[in-house]
Amino acid sequence: MDAAAEPTDARRIAALWLPMAATWFMMAAEGPFLTAIVARLAEPEINLAAHGVAYAFALLVEAPVIMMLSASTALVEDRGSLRRLAAFSNGLNAALTVVQVALVATPAFTWVAERLLDLPPEVAWRTRLALALLIPWPGAIGYRRFWQGLLIRDGRTRLVAYGTVVRIATMAATAAALYRMDVRPGACVGAAALSAGVCAEAVAARWMARGVVRRLGEGSGAALDLGTIGRFYLPLALTSVLTLASQPVVTFFMGHAPRPVESLAVLPVVIALVFLFRSPGFAYQEVAIAVLARNRGSRGAVRRFAVGLAVVTSAALAVLAFTPLARLWFEGVAGLAPELARAAIVPARVLVLLPASAVILSLQRAELVDARRTGPVTWATVVELVGIVLALVAGIAGLGLPGAEAAAWAFLVGRLAGNVWLGLR
Repeated sequence: MDAAAEPTDARRIAALWLPMAATWFMMAAEGPFLTAIVARLAEPEINLAAHGVAYAFALLVEAPVIMMLSASTALVEDRGSLRRLAAFSNGLNAALTVVQVALVATPAFTWVAERLLDLPPEVAWRTRLALALLIPWPGAIGYRRFWQGLLIRDGRTRLVAYGTVVRIATMAATAAALYRMDVRPGACVGAAALSAGVCAEAVAARWMARGVVRRLGEGSGAALDLGTIGRFYLPLALTSVLTLASQPVVTFFMGHAPRPVESLAVLPVVIALVFLFRSPGFAYQEVAIAVLARNRGSRGAVRRFAVGLAVVTSAALAVLAFTPLARLWFEGVAGLAPELARAAIVPARVLVLLPASAVILSLQRAELVDARRTGPVTWATVVELVGIVLALVAGIAGLGLPGAEAAAWAFLVGRLAGNVWLGLR
């Protein structure tokens, strides 16, 4: 019996998932670490706000390449398909780098930041500096996710985790050095550390994938022409763009909500905490794709593992958010002042179901990608974005909630709406 036909149980899934979960957890730890650094530098409230906005902009620009991890996991079968998908990926990386340069270097930034998002001037100029330091970010993200997909398809998820160790170590060393040098504004410390880390990880991913490339069989890749790649990847890219577009949308609404600077400062800290507990779910998507590609009979085991993971991750966040651990985290670990820490606790409690929804979403997307049906994934994200906007309007204009609380409810409502829509498919 070959490996593809062997039954897949929870232990085999866990063996693939654990290194990926460690990878995502380490990436999730970036947020709390960097916000803790920025919070301990001069003008923490303003710089935390600028750091959060710059990061949201960078995520939006990189959005079209995020799903390259799923694409290379699912599509690269031989050297021909590798060459064709690599050419597509590299072209996309270059285009997004040009977009980010244009955003930073032209009046477009002033229009978006000051007129559209209504950022206070002291936040806007710091955001622009931080975004300039993040120019390498989108290209490096796309490059490393492409090569990581090959490692996942080959079952070498541990190497992906090792690459993330390189990223975290580089990021932490850069941030610590800049902190000791008292570099200002603090938002630039976070941005420089992020760029250094992801560039180091991209180099490591390419180096570690060299053995996988050597083992690939020859092939023309004729079945994977540009049209085929486009039809498969465009819905996935749109999904990421729409998902990350929610960040600037939320920033816009928070700028018009009560206590805007406080909300802009608190929200990235809350999101960074919740991301720690969502990361195991994000890690599951490519693992499920790889398992289903090897053995279609493993669907039941893949679903059972997802249900257990969903329960555990949300329960763990609830333990932190609804106990004195919340104050210990926000004041002691994140370094927030007591008044900001109090403002962060309610949004964290609102978002306790988000980790479970992330697991279910990864499962739903994996099954659709395995079936080469990527269109419904995009429509689910449209539903999610509409839900976020409607919830923001209701929370801010209708109920007068502070921006961070309204944003938390919006993220939860939108994500659950997307889960339900995909479930109905």
